[in-house]
Amino acid sequence: MSCKYCENDAIYRCNVCGTLTCTEHTKLQTLCPTCTKKTTLNYSINKATLNKEKKKIQQFVKQFWGEQEQLTFNKKFTVAQLPAYVAKSGKAIIGFISFAETKDTIIIVALSVLPKYQNAGIGKSLTKKVETEAKRLRKKKLLVSTSNDDLPALAFYQHLGFQIYEVKPNIIAKKHGSVLKGISRLPIRDELRLQKNLK
Repeated sequence: MSCKYCENDAIYRCNVCGTLTCTEHTKLQTLCPTCTKKTTLNYSINKATLNKEKKKIQQFVKQFWGEQEQLTFNKKFTVAQLPAYVAKSGKAIIGFISFAETKDTIIIVALSVLPKYQNAGIGKSLTKKVETEAKRLRKKKLLVSTSNDDLPALAFYQHLGFQIYEVKPNIIAKKHGSVLKGISRLPIRDELRLQKNLK
C-alpha cells in the first residue's frame, strides 16, 4: 500500500477522509470527536506460530520501519524472531505485536496495523493481549518506547495507561548516523520510554 502523495509505503490512514499516507505526508492537527472516524471490523487475535505468519511480520516491519531490527531499551531485537500475536480479518493478517521478556517486565518491541484497518481497536486489542500475557507471567511492568516524532503512538499508549518515565536524547539519531525527518517532518532524535505498572 502506497502513500496517496508519493511512492513511499503508507503507514497511517487519515481520520477524516481515509487517505493512506506515509510519515512525511501525515499531518498533525486537532480533531473533534465527530471528525474522528471509527472503523467497525470483525477480526481475531492469535499467537503467531506459523512460518507464514513470521514472514508476514517481516513484511510489516519492512513496510513500517524499513529494517528488520529494532533498537529499544538499549537492546537490538530481530522483530520476526520474537514472540508475537497477529490480528486477522478472515485469513488475512492485518496487524501484529511482538514482545520480549525480561526478568520483571515485558517489552513491546513492535506494533503495527495496516493503515486501511486502523481506528478499529486492533492496536488496543493486541496491546491488551500482551498485557494479559505479562500478568500471567507475573511481570511487574509493561514497557514500550517510541520516537519523539511519533505523537500518534505516544497518545495511543498514554490512553492505555502508560506513562513516560525516561527520555534518551539523540539515541535514534546516533543509530541512523543523522537526524531523519519523521511525522509532519519533525526531526527524529530521541527515544521516549513509557511504562505501565501491572498490579
